[in-house]
Amino acid sequence: MSSNAKLPAKKTKGEEVVSGGSQDYVTMTIADQLFGIPVLQVQDVLGHQKITRIPLAPPEVAGSLNLRGRIVTAIDVRLRLNLLARPKDKPGMSIVVDLRGELYSLMVDSVGEVLSLSNEDFERNPATLDPRWREVSTGIYRLNGQLMVVLDVPRLLNFTNMEAA
Repeated sequence: MSSNAKLPAKKTKGEEVVSGGSQDYVTMTIADQLFGIPVLQVQDVLGHQKITRIPLAPPEVAGSLNLRGRIVTAIDVRLRLNLLARPKDKPGMSIVVDLRGELYSLMVDSVGEVLSLSNEDFERNPATLDPRWREVSTGIYRLNGQLMVVLDVPRLLNFTNMEAA
């Protein structure tokens, strides 16, 4: 009768399930700030890519690139987070994510390691976090004096509310 065994209660935050275990995050740096994305949302990590501009696209949409025959929309995460553009002499990297069957390349300054972090250390966004960052974040982790902001990929890629921001 193991199929009827009760599992411990789990809290849900958006689409993510938060339980007493841990979560793995791909870390990235944008303007010297540490960010993380759940590793299961990451399809690929790329070095600097040739990007083709898309006419009349929002400023955050850097353009598109070709990844093994698939068109990928490139998003400049610095601009999406209301930060200054990356200096031209620093090429950056990209993290490819899949959102409802479409691929997006999140352009970041650098990609770090994968961290396995306890769900018990996860905190809601502090009130002092920039409102535009809170809009695209599920919460934070405090890591050895450094704050890691966990990005919510669907909200990061939601461009319908951007005019109001």
